Amino acid sequence: MGVRNRKKEEIHRIVNKNLDAQFLTIIQEGLNCSPFESEAVLDVVKEVYFPFLDESTPMAPPGKITLIAVDADEPAGKSIDECEKKRVCLSLHRGAVDDRLLQNSGPAGFRRARIPDLCQEALSQGALLTREDLAYHVFFVSTRTITRDLSELRKADPLFPIPLRSTIHDIGPMLTHRVQIVKLALEGKTTSQICDIMRHSPQAVSNYISTFTRCAQLARRDMQSGQIAFLLRRGQSLIRQYLELLEQCEHDKNMSYHLEELLRIGQVVGEKNHKRRCSNGSST
Repeated sequence: MGVRNRKKEEIHRIVNKNLDAQFLTIIQEGLNCSPFESEAVLDVVKEVYFPFLDESTPMAPPGKITLIAVDADEPAGKSIDECEKKRVCLSLHRGAVDDRLLQNSGPAGFRRARIPDLCQEALSQGALLTREDLAYHVFFVSTRTITRDLSELRKADPLFPIPLRSTIHDIGPMLTHRVQIVKLALEGKTTSQICDIMRHSPQAVSNYISTFTRCAQLARRDMQSGQIAFLLRRGQSLIRQYLELLEQCEHDKNMSYHLEELLRIGQVVGEKNHKRRCSNGSST
């Protein structure tokens, strides 16, 4: 019989008198989970709920709303229940400009003016809204009302697609927009020019170009599309289109020049990040 370690027993009792321990006990006894499984459940709960339960977390600025929307990389036709979700922060009310818009155009005019921007804002954060999102979580109207609004918007500007999940089969908004943005960059357009043309935020444009640059770097290491998709955590359809753009660069001197510039900038940024991580590691 071993010697009791009273200090260890005391610490064990103290550690087991907190909320995490209480939660783990309930999960293990109530759902018959193993300790490993219950720890995994606890981690997921913290990841999903804690950002909104922490009192020290800053509130969203006035006029902003936070929604849970479907990840834009999820294929059309997949059940919403099975899709990965993302949190997005949308600018529903922009202040005086929207007050005047509502006063002059009424509720219908306000919705129709804001729907395209809200959909693009969600897309720039990597998610796609649905009619139900717009109806029940944004404007608090029926889906039939949103359908009428979308119909009027298409009549007014049939050439400009509104990126909704329900229309992804028709216009392929996520792939189309990402590839178009990268192609504009390869043609020599600046970030501000691309933002004006594609109605995207500078951050979204930079993210898309950065992903394409990493794709190009991996392709030069003779990696296959499936491997690149796995490493970058992107869909294979998007990666294949990026690889097609790389092939176009081989036959276009202008695109080839700007590709080399993107790769050069990406390499410099990568080296700076590596040095920063090394210096942080050595200082700890």
